[in-house]
Amino acid sequence: MARIRYLTDEHVPDAVAKGLRARGVDVTTAAQAGTLQTPDPRVLAHAREKGWVVITYDADYLRLHKDGMQHAGIVFGTADMSIGTVITGALLVAEVLDADEMINHVEFL
Repeated sequence: MARIRYLTDEHVPDAVAKGLRARGVDVTTAAQAGTLQTPDPRVLAHAREKGWVVITYDADYLRLHKDGMQHAGIVFGTADMSIGTVITGALLVAEVLDADEMINHVEFL
């Protein structure tokens, strides 16, 4: 059972990654991954290659999922959510699901 590793999309505040790391979660930001200003399909493909579940507020990722694009998982929230809510939701996902269960799966916060 592999633990979930996250990639935060460029629209997700760095405070989310910082909060998850403080709680022992492996998380990479878009800046660290070199995916800033990268088209969403390429980000999702890169994340899949690395085994990263993408945390995003961008509904385009939901469209890519619906269109059948393969991915390592998507955790979807909205920009009006508090940072604490996003951290808590992502923690819960990581506690109850493993990386294999997230493949081609979307969890809504």
